[in-house]
Amino acid sequence: MKILFNAQIYSFDQHRPVASVLVLDRDKVAALGGPELLDAFGARSSREDMGGRVILPGLTDAHIHLMHYALSLQKIDVETKTKAEALQRVAERASQLPLGEWILGHGWQHNDWGGDFPTAAELDEVSPAHPVYLTGKSLHNSWANSLAMRLAGIGPGSPDPLNGRIVHDLAGKPTGILLETAMELMEKFIPRPDEGKVALAIEAALPNLWKLGLTGAHDFDYRTGFMALQILDRSQRLKLRVTKSIPVELLPHASALGLRTGFGSDTLRVGSVKVFMDGALGPRTAAMLDPYLNEPENRGILNMDGEEFFELGRQAAEVGLSMTGHAIGDRATHEILNGYELLRKYELDQGLPALRHRIEHVQLLHQDDANRLGKLGIIASMQPIHATSDMVTAEKYWGTRVGLSYSWRTQLDSGAVLAFGSDAPVEAPNPFWGLHAAVTRRRSDGYPGMQGWHSEQCLTMREALEGYTVGAAYAAGMEDRVGRLSPGHLADLIVLEKDPFTCLPDELLTMNSVATMFGGDWLWQA
Repeated sequence: MKILFNAQIYSFDQHRPVASVLVLDRDKVAALGGPELLDAFGARSSREDMGGRVILPGLTDAHIHLMHYALSLQKIDVETKTKAEALQRVAERASQLPLGEWILGHGWQHNDWGGDFPTAAELDEVSPAHPVYLTGKSLHNSWANSLAMRLAGIGPGSPDPLNGRIVHDLAGKPTGILLETAMELMEKFIPRPDEGKVALAIEAALPNLWKLGLTGAHDFDYRTGFMALQILDRSQRLKLRVTKSIPVELLPHASALGLRTGFGSDTLRVGSVKVFMDGALGPRTAAMLDPYLNEPENRGILNMDGEEFFELGRQAAEVGLSMTGHAIGDRATHEILNGYELLRKYELDQGLPALRHRIEHVQLLHQDDANRLGKLGIIASMQPIHATSDMVTAEKYWGTRVGLSYSWRTQLDSGAVLAFGSDAPVEAPNPFWGLHAAVTRRRSDGYPGMQGWHSEQCLTMREALEGYTVGAAYAAGMEDRVGRLSPGHLADLIVLEKDPFTCLPDELLTMNSVATMFGGDWLWQA
């Protein structure tokens, strides 16, 4: 047994929320309390003096793309303040690679560069002999050069795919910008790493997550990522508790096999079936009830309506698979809530369990839909850092509608469970940056001021931390073993030098775990 003593422990245990001593028996918490535990267990335990540091349950990122995040660490970072800087980074990479080799990058955001989309011609100037493909920050748009488009067969006569768009100039020539499913036209021509290489990339990225205090993740990547995670799990190298979503296109196969949400182990288990209802705010493809400001013809892209979503949900519910849907625009959230209303009635009528369904992002709601997640028992899987990242763009394109954007307080008060994440690599997977956003609604530079952006949606530190602990655990169906430091729960925990409950909010921006434990073993110690 192991005793951690002389600590400020915030356990999130309902019976003993604060303690100073934690007793661990192999991979689980055995007891929680004060100095009396040193006498009760001390004779047969090793002791570690925590020096008055803070201990929290391990944090979970409830929306991350593990494969994409791991591979993004190998790509050019083009999340730059200026387009010229991004182009310079492409030029530098081109000078280092053999002619014809693909140049891949991620993170550009045209709204930070004045609002106009960049062009293939600009990439051609710095890299004419290498195919270049750069995914946008939202992962809902991409920027390619002319050589890459030629290799993919994208030209003036190429039609738009369903739920996607190839952006053309006035002369009908592709500009190099691909939106939504049009990205797939390019990506199928890019050499893809196999599951073995992806497994190595994820394994190499895990220490980054441990340093940030993450011991769990809800992953939303595809088949290759799932196979890579199985490789790591089988060889006991997956030191992260992963709940893995299933892409909706694989629902027939999952149903035929009889897979259920929750199937698996404490380190890798099946999550929800994921549907894309719409696009994203950045490229203005999120589905809207009313047009984007100054774009009277643009209401985004809606991939399906509520009845279509219900039909998918019905198929999933019959085998015990919960649903989740990417929904950013207010029309997308309206339609998915209509679908969930039908699904809840179907579950009741058929005597099926009321599964833990979710909505990913919930970035904008119409007033009439504001309280429907809570009433329907739908989990609000949200990313606090999106609010501070998107606030200027949201004001520009949504106008007065932003009063119900990124509305964590509204969702919590309406009875919805919050599960917080980062959407990495869209944003950095730093939960402390997310906590700062949740409690302040302002950026790291202080913008837009001390009151924050729509401060009525701010959360308390306790509420925000619950989104990364007990809320995320509930969303994964694991609240009986993670998310709290309670007797019988798994010994996943982090150690902090500063107390997030008493420090200045801006101190969260530089906070990291100084030690991270997973299943009773220290994975990371500064």
